[in-house]
Amino acid sequence: MSSPQVTPFHHAGSGTWSYIVRDPASNAAAIVDPVLDFDMASAHTSTASALGLLDHVQAHGLDVQWILETHAHADHLSAGDWLRGQLPRARLAIGDGIRTVQKTFRPIFNLGAHFPVDGSQFDRLFAADDRFAIGALEGRTIPVPGHTSDSSAYLIGDALFTGDSLFMPDGGTARCDFPGGDAATLYRSIQRLFELPDATRVFVCHDYGPGGRAVACETTIGAQKRDNIHVGHGIDAATFVALREARDATLPMPALLLPSVQTNIRAGALPDPESNGVRYLKLPIGTL
Repeated sequence: MSSPQVTPFHHAGSGTWSYIVRDPASNAAAIVDPVLDFDMASAHTSTASALGLLDHVQAHGLDVQWILETHAHADHLSAGDWLRGQLPRARLAIGDGIRTVQKTFRPIFNLGAHFPVDGSQFDRLFAADDRFAIGALEGRTIPVPGHTSDSSAYLIGDALFTGDSLFMPDGGTARCDFPGGDAATLYRSIQRLFELPDATRVFVCHDYGPGGRAVACETTIGAQKRDNIHVGHGIDAATFVALREARDATLPMPALLLPSVQTNIRAGALPDPESNGVRYLKLPIGTL
């Protein structure tokens, strides 16, 4: 199996890992889960983190063919739309479950019937087992709902990008208490990932350095099956669901959930300016 070159980029403010994935036989590449910087207090955005990705692309002469979103993130705004504007050959893609997420959140944010819920904000919607190419590399989409209904993992050569479904083994798994989330569904999704070879490299979307260790982003399927504190060691579905639901009940809502979701269901595009030229994000009071 081919082995892509993977360069990680850490966004400390949200604990997010973004990746540039390169075909070693060419300059073809993809970007996974890019971050648009956002300051909640001032409502100012910045492309500083995304520029780091773009600088790497330009410095290495890469031909970015895909910008891959693992799901509509709730803890950071996506830079996918901005990068698409800088990289005209790149196609912005997400799992086709995004349509369900859009249908769920359109009434929550009162976006109106004119807001499309067909995923047309993206260039490609991946269904289960859809294949795509990055140069000579073959990618495959593996739906992993449970954290959200649109969560997808991408297997590119021997490298698996799990989104929020799996964290590093000592970090466990993602929460399942957002609209459309379900712990039993996440357990089944992870079991599908565990069918991959143990040597499969696993690249996570988030790491928060549990216990004060240095942040990390890479592990393996074998290590996850053996050591993941929530779903390793052969933990059964009932035990996982009880653990996950009890833990989720103690977690605060992500600080950027409201601006993130209403931006990310638009593929990372901010709302259109209103009559005064200003863009507005909504805060639905007492809804979530």
